[in-house]
Amino acid sequence: MPRHVKSSLVARVMGDEARTLLELIKISNAVGKDSSLVQGGGGNTSVKTDDGKYMYIKASGTALKDMNTKRGWRRMRLEPVLSIIKDKSLAKMEVHKRETEVVNRLLLACDDDVTCVARPSVEAHLHAFLDKCVIHLHPSSAGAFANAKNGKAELEKFFNKFEIRKLKIEIFLPPLWVPYVNPGLTLAKKIAQLVDDYQRRFGKKPAILFLEKHGLLISADSADTALRLVHEVINLCNSKLSHPKASITNYQLPITNQQQINNVKRCIRKAFFEATGQKCAISYFYDDAIAAFLKRKDAKKLLSGVITPDELVYANGPPLWVDKCEPKKITQRLTSQIKAGEKHPVAFLVKDVGLFVAGSKKIAATVRDIVNYSIFIRTNAARMGGILSLNKRQRDFINKWESEAFRMKVAGGQR
Repeated sequence: MPRHVKSSLVARVMGDEARTLLELIKISNAVGKDSSLVQGGGGNTSVKTDDGKYMYIKASGTALKDMNTKRGWRRMRLEPVLSIIKDKSLAKMEVHKRETEVVNRLLLACDDDVTCVARPSVEAHLHAFLDKCVIHLHPSSAGAFANAKNGKAELEKFFNKFEIRKLKIEIFLPPLWVPYVNPGLTLAKKIAQLVDDYQRRFGKKPAILFLEKHGLLISADSADTALRLVHEVINLCNSKLSHPKASITNYQLPITNQQQINNVKRCIRKAFFEATGQKCAISYFYDDAIAAFLKRKDAKKLLSGVITPDELVYANGPPLWVDKCEPKKITQRLTSQIKAGEKHPVAFLVKDVGLFVAGSKKIAATVRDIVNYSIFIRTNAARMGGILSLNKRQRDFINKWESEAFRMKVAGGQR
């Protein structure tokens, strides 16, 4: 091949890849800066190169909003990522050994100049067989349907031809509903199967996927289309849901002085230490969403069960409802959960007072976001046939899976 032709080809390929990376940064920063779309470290994004050889994807350990040209992403060879789904030998392995093997294979599929040890998203194999640009989020609006017993039926009512036309999708294609399965390879294989079935039926891959008890996937052929779909779908979902309307001024607390709030903090700090042996700072939060939820007569009942993996991973489950702050009773409830092999809550909703969170300021802020996300979902899901929560087997899998993922992050230098 003549040298000038080879140089021109290299320049063109490099141009394609640079554009792909910039598209990934664009969609990641756009959704990552919106707290209604991303809670904690949740959510991931990817963009494939035009030649179909590579996929740029979010790396673990970096928030979507902080991704830039130097960090927060990995470039992966697409063929070995796709081969993970097709490898039948993985199904014969013990589940957690299998998931470790998958994560290691995903790392081996990376092909870039990234010098730090940053693992690609553990859901990379899930992205691989979808369209060029993929955005995976856990917005509360989608979660309200994904965690409702009648959520799928409700979605089908308004995601009809008329409504889809409002989204300006050229060809009407309904969303794909993905029943809950354990995260990791099982989820990736389930989606691969459903996407294949969908493509045979409609001649095209789905653009909108609702994952039961999980979140929302948007798959499109361009960054602009993917971002537009995210906002159009969420706006459509929100238009069918109930939102706190009253200003915080309409929810004046009986306890108004700092000294009284400090007394509640001391109560929870003492109970938390006696039950867990951990000395933690206690943060206090109060906003419109919390105020509206505290006024509900069924608030305590609505907090039953864990609704999403995010709630379990970031907040140890739903907040503990406290009618009256008595350290002994709170200690007993925490101890009871620990003895039952469950995670102890780090958030406490105290009647007529507000939300209290045990942990550092950074952790507390994340838990506050998760609680607001949770109570919005629970309030709306209750109106759609009831709340669809994770069962014990599903919770146990997530707890063990997450602990393994954390161990691998620490081994790779990510904290």
